Amino acid sequence: MPPLLQLVLFANAATFEIAGVSLGIWDEDGSRPAAELIDRFARSPAFDLTAVYDQPEEVAAGITEQHVTAVLHLGQRFSADLLSGQAADLQLIIDARRSNTAMIVGSYAQSIIDGYTQDLATLARRPGGVAVVSRAWFNPNLSSRWFILPGLVVLLSFVTVVLTTALSVARERELGTFDQLLVTPMRPMEIVIGKTVPTFAIGVSEAALLVAVVVVAYGVPFVGSAALLVLSLAIFLLSGIGIGLAISSVAKTQQQAILGVFLFLAPAMILSGFATPVENMPGWCRALTLLDPIRYMLVVARGVFLQDMAWDVAAGQIWPMAAIGLATLITATWLFRGRLE
Repeated sequence: MPPLLQLVLFANAATFEIAGVSLGIWDEDGSRPAAELIDRFARSPAFDLTAVYDQPEEVAAGITEQHVTAVLHLGQRFSADLLSGQAADLQLIIDARRSNTAMIVGSYAQSIIDGYTQDLATLARRPGGVAVVSRAWFNPNLSSRWFILPGLVVLLSFVTVVLTTALSVARERELGTFDQLLVTPMRPMEIVIGKTVPTFAIGVSEAALLVAVVVVAYGVPFVGSAALLVLSLAIFLLSGIGIGLAISSVAKTQQQAILGVFLFLAPAMILSGFATPVENMPGWCRALTLLDPIRYMLVVARGVFLQDMAWDVAAGQIWPMAAIGLATLITATWLFRGRLE
């Protein structure tokens, strides 16, 4: 059953097709030619017009806070230049924290604009057209390394703490030392804390090493708050430890623990949005991602590395990780208490 369930999950969640990209419009021209071009974007299945802006500050906030993936900006002289036979400039601002998505969005937009230009030349029989000026925010060169490596810091540290926690308890259970631990005067909460602290130290140390390598060896920029990244990683790793303890509390052997970890980690990585955008997944897949702590930490990590993410924006990603960590640690404590009884 696990491979069958994972196949169904991967087939729906792991897709590189882009549809329904959230697009903002900043139209300073307000003319009929501008409205016709905007209408083409609205009718395209690749885009979903979700916001209209009037000021550059609103555009910056929309991109930074990920309300929209791209913004189409038509300047005040768009229609005048177009009707006079000159090349009318059009600006496309794209959130490039996801470099692969940014490149696909740019190509989709270019194809729509090329079709508009061809139709305009055929009907109006005049030279000119639309010249697209693209600007990729947070990753101007669309470097895939800037997109992948911050995510790998998150994934590798999470795999380490989940696997280490699950296998450590399972091995003790095989050797019989865990049963000896349960009959000591220690309470279940104290046992959980004892299993959490060493793994937490390992996870934080590994994450710090990975961040240093990513920045120093591979030149990925780190423009945000180090304190915010440390706090987020601490809460994130605790959620991973809670998941590992919950798996180990029901696994009787290391083999069962490994299978439990694999059963959780493989879907969690696909649903996290590491490789494919969460927005492109079906509704039921997006609902499952809400239970995945990796999803939230990826947003914070990429935001801190590339964007200088604000604390109030990061708070919306931190509290779900804290809730998941609290729930899993309480569950592990309850399961350990059940073994004592």
